[in-house]
Amino acid sequence: MKTGPLLIGVSARIYTPGTHGINVSGVWTKTLHYLEQSVAHWVLSGGAMAVMIPAVTKDSIVTRSDLNLHDYAEALDGLLLQGGNDVAPQSYGEEPLDPAWAGDPVRDRYETELVNAFVQAGKPVFGICRGLQLLNVMFGGTLLQDIHTQRPASHAHRDASIYERHVHAVEVLPGTRLAELYPGTQRARVNSIHHQGIKDLAPGFVVEARCPEDGIVEAVRWLGPSFIAGVQWHPEFHDPADTALIDDRPILHDFLNAARADRR
Repeated sequence: MKTGPLLIGVSARIYTPGTHGINVSGVWTKTLHYLEQSVAHWVLSGGAMAVMIPAVTKDSIVTRSDLNLHDYAEALDGLLLQGGNDVAPQSYGEEPLDPAWAGDPVRDRYETELVNAFVQAGKPVFGICRGLQLLNVMFGGTLLQDIHTQRPASHAHRDASIYERHVHAVEVLPGTRLAELYPGTQRARVNSIHHQGIKDLAPGFVVEARCPEDGIVEAVRWLGPSFIAGVQWHPEFHDPADTALIDDRPILHDFLNAARADRR
């Protein structure tokens, strides 16, 4: 049995040179793989170590054959999918309704391979925002490319001017694992920073929370043999001292406990 702190792999966010609004000099002329500090700190707050897993892209020095993601899945105790760019509509059989929603197909392919490796190894996987959406897509679901456009009567799920300070209510559905983590809690408040959401739920998944104003899915869980779950909000941005929002620590510890159980 392995000893020491849990090692949680975190999928890399990817910056590609030429991204609009960024000065294309110095380091910005290079492809960057990065781990957002708040995500790393969220993992560390649970007593685990965060290990970013780099992607292999078409312009990499190494090739896919040189990097076996299954080796990462065997060496690490769990996988956390960061938020970030949209999932590409082509990944779920659609074309972008707007060029701004073209998404990141390179990251889609990389994270899909990564998730498959961890699932095959029986290791737990947790998705944040885009991570929830990617899990839904790779298991056969689809997305709303833009909630406001395709569900115009819906509640506002993003306000770029205040970013993670934009909040709304979620309804925790009874009989779910999420309800077990929050006994007696039927409604709570979460931050909300997304413009896409689940349209068709993937087979084998169950909805654990919704936005009560419009029914948009806010949390899901796989009913398969290993731990796969995700939330639409960003627990890593929540200050634990802020009691107005849901306490995200039970979600983190549920994920880490699954990783600990697999170690044993």
